[in-house]
Amino acid sequence: MTRLRPLFVGPAGLRHGWRFVIFAAAIILAFQFVEGPAVLFFAVKFHLDANALTAQLLVLSEIVGFLIVLIVTGAAALLERRRIDGYGLPVNRRFGRVFWDGAVVGLLTIIFVGLAMLAAGGMQVHGLALHGQEFITSPIFWLVGMLLVGVSEEYLFRGYALQSLWRAAGFWPAALITSGLFAGAHLTKPHENAIDIGMIFVVGVVLCLSVQVTGSLWWAVGWHATFDFGQFFIIGTRNGGQLPVGRLFDTTFAGAAWINGGELGTEASYFMIPAALAIFIYVQFFLARRASPLQSHLTLRDA
Repeated sequence: MTRLRPLFVGPAGLRHGWRFVIFAAAIILAFQFVEGPAVLFFAVKFHLDANALTAQLLVLSEIVGFLIVLIVTGAAALLERRRIDGYGLPVNRRFGRVFWDGAVVGLLTIIFVGLAMLAAGGMQVHGLALHGQEFITSPIFWLVGMLLVGVSEEYLFRGYALQSLWRAAGFWPAALITSGLFAGAHLTKPHENAIDIGMIFVVGVVLCLSVQVTGSLWWAVGWHATFDFGQFFIIGTRNGGQLPVGRLFDTTFAGAAWINGGELGTEASYFMIPAALAIFIYVQFFLARRASPLQSHLTLRDA
């Protein structure tokens, strides 16, 4: 047993690779046995269609999911004697310049993909899909829902998970592993294909790089929120065959799947390839010059 101890315990206690394994196991169990039943319970309570792609259901599911991530991350933070916002979401930097930079880039990304799909004949706009009070309520619900998606998913995959693996094996192995898990989590969607999963993986790596460059998750949260807001609310793209309820435009997608992503929507469009390359170049060569480096970034490598 003494010989095996160094495999599990280092100078700082339990090795960070094992901390990641425990965190991942706790998250998987909580999402499997808590998140699904809780969302279904509240969906019935609030008379929401659990099978439709609506902003209201998204807000509900992301609140439940984020609470799970907070609780599990909070337990890890308690054991490591760190603040719960010490894994990439510093409260004092909330919705600051870095967040808005990411939000602008995310919106420009989806605008480029949408216009390219439109120009190539893969998307047709027939007018507005909202009426009356929906012009106020629908964008608010979708915006709140997408902000929750950005915060929840980024903190789940690029919060404690990224940092623990970063300490254990270095940045790039951590980025590749967490991005693989990020892409793998989307395999449950119907009609999934290689281009969609590949683009989600690439985007995940770029978002990890933004954490290294800016020192927080806030750029990634901003990008994630506005990109999803653009594709679901503004474009109204399909997601696993479902059309978003309460989208801004009445759109149809009659062109080739390589143009509009088919049943999977914009993330599976081939126009995402140049978009992802442009985001990578921006983060690596331009955002790095504009953002102040993370002071605790160096301690991640040394811990």
